[in-house]
Amino acid sequence: MTPTTPRPRLIATDLDGTLLCSGGTVSDRTASALAAAERAGLQVVFVTGRPPRWMAQLSGHIGGHGVAICSNGGAVVDVRRGELLETFPLGAEEALAVVRALRERLPGTAFAFEFPGGFAREPEYTLVMWESDKEHPVADAEKLIADGRVDGLFKLLAKHPDLDPDTFLVRAREAAGHLAEITRSSPVSLLEISAAGVTKASTLARWCGEQGIDRSEVVAFGDMPNDLEMLAWAGASYAVANAHPDVLAAVARHTVSNEDDGVAAVIETLF
Repeated sequence: MTPTTPRPRLIATDLDGTLLCSGGTVSDRTASALAAAERAGLQVVFVTGRPPRWMAQLSGHIGGHGVAICSNGGAVVDVRRGELLETFPLGAEEALAVVRALRERLPGTAFAFEFPGGFAREPEYTLVMWESDKEHPVADAEKLIADGRVDGLFKLLAKHPDLDPDTFLVRAREAAGHLAEITRSSPVSLLEISAAGVTKASTLARWCGEQGIDRSEVVAFGDMPNDLEMLAWAGASYAVANAHPDVLAAVARHTVSNEDDGVAAVIETLF
């Protein structure tokens, strides 16, 4: 930080690929840096594409307020209590319009849903990570939406079996970008779709406004396209060395990789 930059009051960090090491763990150095930041009076807010149900194991690192912004801004969660504080859902009509547009323009796309009641998917949507060990509805996207089984949708997921991830994103935005926010954070061809205007940046800005924190007092960290709006909004932003090329190009400040505790390396210089 330069002498003319306001003293930071809030650290906003992405999780996977940014703060967390491989396997989704918090290193000892990073845990110590987060705790030191809190002791120094800085708020630490996790701003992630993860759904609320994937946050419980991080409750010990969340800070005094206990709050995380999940699903790319679609939900604000009290992690310790497992309570949804605020949501910005994608409506049923909008979700259906996106599904139809992507089916028409990008055949082979399969869909899944993150919503307050959990997770649902189409039969063709292959499972990864922590979804596969729990019961959940499986049906065509149109039926899941029509039956009201995915009401309050935090995030619509779209997966393609063949397209390059960045190509998939570009073509999906061409097909349905006027209907919703479409981004990606996965190394595979998986898109994350939120209500129009709902991004990590929009919900973080709302949270900061409620806390009386100006954007110039925010330091943000990220690695993937779903972080770009947040990184552009914050007063000071850092891309980790392993970030997507678009993020490295868009963000002036860089730090070392997530595996080398890039977030901690910057936090240690702030106070």
